Amino acid sequence: MGVYKYVRDLWKDPKANLGNLWQERLIEWRKEPTTIRILRPTRIDRARALGYKAKQGYVILRQRLTRGGRMRPQIRAGRRPKHFRRKKVLGMNYQQVAEQRANIKHPNLEVLNSYYVGHDGISIWYEIILIDRSHPVILADKRTAWIKSQKRRVFRGLTSAGKKSRGLRNKGQGAEKVRPGRRAKNRQSK
Repeated sequence: MGVYKYVRDLWKDPKANLGNLWQERLIEWRKEPTTIRILRPTRIDRARALGYKAKQGYVILRQRLTRGGRMRPQIRAGRRPKHFRRKKVLGMNYQQVAEQRANIKHPNLEVLNSYYVGHDGISIWYEIILIDRSHPVILADKRTAWIKSQKRRVFRGLTSAGKKSRGLRNKGQGAEKVRPGRRAKNRQSK
């Protein structure tokens, strides 16, 4: 068995398997800025599975998000039915929000993918793999040259987390109205 299989097994239950290292990391990460560039991925097995290569043109960022906050403040005035919904109905998951915030910080890079690295009671952390679209090493490789034609893909829901929130993981019966998109499907019927 390869080394990545053992790393993957450790991450199935990080609190139990990594012990004090897990807690020490979270304490350090809380003190760091919200978006920080790191040299190496924390989960090398996951990064490699999602397309990361240790060569020029690839960048890894760790993004911190505040958990919760999906409830509006209590309604004080203006008793209208429109105001009574307190829970925010969000079409995006935490991972997609993290990818978008990382791309806003680095607009010259394109988001390839992302993965979970940790959470505590207040925050959740994701590591985002970004690619420099115009880098000669990226353009020379046939497997990564496709990214030059995709601009701002994270904001169009083309990453894995974006496709999940758009409902594109399902196919066939019961998922007839998700393609090409929910809003596009509504426009066609009118």
